Amino acid sequence: MVARIGFIGLGNMGGPMAANLVKAGHTVRGYDLAAAAVEKFAGLGGHQAGSMAEAVRGADVVITMLPAGQHVREAYLGEGGILAAAASHALLIDCSTIDVDSARAVGSAAAEKGLAMVDAPVSGGVGGAEAATLTFMVGGPEEAFAKAQPYLAAMGKTIVHTGASGTGQAAKICNNMILGISMIAVCEAFALAEKLGLDHQKLFDVSSKSSGQCWSLTTYCPVPGPVPTSPANRDYKAGFTAAMMLKDLKLAQDASAAVGAQTPLGAEAEALYSRFAEAGHGSVDFSGIIKMLRERG
Repeated sequence: MVARIGFIGLGNMGGPMAANLVKAGHTVRGYDLAAAAVEKFAGLGGHQAGSMAEAVRGADVVITMLPAGQHVREAYLGEGGILAAAASHALLIDCSTIDVDSARAVGSAAAEKGLAMVDAPVSGGVGGAEAATLTFMVGGPEEAFAKAQPYLAAMGKTIVHTGASGTGQAAKICNNMILGISMIAVCEAFALAEKLGLDHQKLFDVSSKSSGQCWSLTTYCPVPGPVPTSPANRDYKAGFTAAMMLKDLKLAQDASAAVGAQTPLGAEAEALYSRFAEAGHGSVDFSGIIKMLRERG
């Protein structure tokens, strides 16, 4: 079904996601604080909105892709925000990666107004956004998930209903804590192999087929050569920046503290990525942390 969609947040992820909805035949009005992002979207077939309210007004579906929980709260709950401007039949989909409490607060406020809403953070980076191969982790009522599925399918390949409101965010931060920890482990192994005179390809050939196998190794190998498509072959030009990884690790640590969970490796991963970002490498791909680990060694 062709829908009128309001899309808020047309950055590195949101822009290509909105463009894929246009490709799927939907009428999409996009808004972003950066005028250049809105103009770029218009060049891809989207419609420009002069304000968030204009993008939302009359839309069948409203999708947001914003930087942090405070921005999502402001966008949805603020005076003249999404909940105030949305049509009574509108479906709300927040694809931002934020804290669980903010996701649940906004979801609860939407439910009080009788609006269907899901939190649907993504995994897959800019490449996945451009290729429409993202993974969506979706929290919210079953009925809202069913309504959201066709629109998510236009932007991604894997769509998982994780449970009640907020569980999409929980799945995202748990998954990315695994990713951050495993990338550091892979980087440490390659840095050690270099010191021991073991060739990169030989370590990859062994570990990719044995117990060391993981996504950070086989898909996103942090040294040039073994996986030609990994950022290591482009001088660590970011597919997923170290700053974004640090954000997710901080969210995981905040959640861990809130519920009293023990995540010592997650805490160490956050500390290492914090040092990497503070050294001026926040815009580098997160796999580039191997450079710092070599230096520390």
